[in-house]
Amino acid sequence: MLKSLFVFGVLGVLLISAKCDLISVCIEDDNDLRVDCRIEAKPNKINSYEYSWSTGTKEFLINTNVSGSSAESKFKKSYVEELQPHGYRMTLEGFTDKLPHNTTYMCNISGETARVDVERDQLVPCSAVSVFLKSSCSWIVCLLLFVYQTHS
Repeated sequence: MLKSLFVFGVLGVLLISAKCDLISVCIEDDNDLRVDCRIEAKPNKINSYEYSWSTGTKEFLINTNVSGSSAESKFKKSYVEELQPHGYRMTLEGFTDKLPHNTTYMCNISGETARVDVERDQLVPCSAVSVFLKSSCSWIVCLLLFVYQTHS
């Protein structure tokens, strides 16, 4: 009993302080590139978003709803949808064969930016399991397995 209370106490503290990646990049089954940005939107405000990538010293704007900005013409086949409970998802259709090797993907939602560096050969498929294991929260799986093991 005391051991269980200790394990759940430690687990609770770790989960409360855990912060997962705010951005994830993956390849869908139809070879579309998907970038999820889970930055929490500001309440009672029209939220702006920008998705871009950079290679070397060049940055390319993929999609935006910011007035006065426009995406590169080669990214016309991209669209953005809102995620629940918060964030946005950008999908770039049929572009995976033209991806640069080492790329920094960035999203900016209402002034807050998230970024992640990805090598083309290390892009994961967009299954729930592979995206979860690729994120920085994968250690939570180990903790859950540990808790399960202690109660067996």
